[in-house]
Amino acid sequence: MKKYAYIGSLGFIGVITTEFGVIGILPQIATHYGITIDKAGWLLSAFALAIAVTGPFMTLITSSYNRKTMMTIALALFVITGVVSFLSPPFWLLMLVRILPAFLQPVYIASALSVAINGADKSRENELMSIVFAGVAIAMVTTVPFATWLASLHNWQYSFLVQLIVSIIAVLAIYFGLPSMPVAEPKSFGSQLRILRDPVFIISALVNLCMVSGWFSTYSYFVDYLNKAKQMDDTMVSYMMFLFGIIGVGAMWVAGKLLNKHIAGTTMFFLSGTLIVPLLLHLAGVNLMANILVIGLWGFLYSPSFLNASTYMISAAPGALEFANSLSTSFGNLGVTIGTTAGGWMIAHYGVGYTPWLTFAFGLLTFALMGLRKLLLQRKVQFALQ
Repeated sequence: MKKYAYIGSLGFIGVITTEFGVIGILPQIATHYGITIDKAGWLLSAFALAIAVTGPFMTLITSSYNRKTMMTIALALFVITGVVSFLSPPFWLLMLVRILPAFLQPVYIASALSVAINGADKSRENELMSIVFAGVAIAMVTTVPFATWLASLHNWQYSFLVQLIVSIIAVLAIYFGLPSMPVAEPKSFGSQLRILRDPVFIISALVNLCMVSGWFSTYSYFVDYLNKAKQMDDTMVSYMMFLFGIIGVGAMWVAGKLLNKHIAGTTMFFLSGTLIVPLLLHLAGVNLMANILVIGLWGFLYSPSFLNASTYMISAAPGALEFANSLSTSFGNLGVTIGTTAGGWMIAHYGVGYTPWLTFAFGLLTFALMGLRKLLLQRKVQFALQ
């Protein structure tokens, strides 16, 4: 039901604010700790890598537990992270507490999606999932730019204060808004692991990985890119993050509707941004109005990327929804790690202005993988008819 989807979306806002809220304060953190921007980027990369490595395993071992309980515990860890991070601990401790909630983030997402579509008609599942994933875009338009703006007025610790407050609200909403949801018939590990032998699913996972890697090779350094390559000050950057996010909310709604009609076509449409946006950013130069228009388009085509990647991947594993969801989260976050690391390498060697060309290269690779999946599906159909 929609109420549960909206509660799941609220929790997702807390998750995304914690994971990606750091993007807007990486330059300040680098200055505070006396480290380079690419090293500060590991606050994002390490978080995502922990999800990628442990996500499927954690989802499997918690698959028989009450979904409300797991969602509450997962977000409680985000609260702990917010408290410690706000106290500006040594960098090693900041890194450690950043990683802590990552172990249960895929569990939260898989549980929230499962709760949202519980009992719903098959035809409405993608729409309800899009409501949950809308938390990503909403965070981008509200909490993430607000945290960046607040940090620009005071200091970077205030960004973590915003993350803490959002996480507390989300925990309360889940605790009081959701009924107890025990798992009636947990699926066996074997039935879920079977999807790992399907070449179509593996290719779908690689599509997810490359798509997210492409977007995050530039987006992870959004503030640094706009500061240096587009010559915008911190206040203008916070406005651009707001614009980016508010357009993304509408994009998420559009994507949810389109995915109900054609999953592959919708994915390709939004993926086209990995090719179009880098070219337009290059042509825009430092012209403010041109860059505002391109950033708006960037927000529209980027924002549904996790929803598109997840839906595209899950469509190859209809019999193992929660495990496929956790794998989608893991591959997506591995993409965040790869993209952020590749972007950091590009910045260290050539400068932040070249990061969009990484997005372009990953985009080309993703389109090639989608073509390969289509070919495999055609062969599977032909084999089945023989």
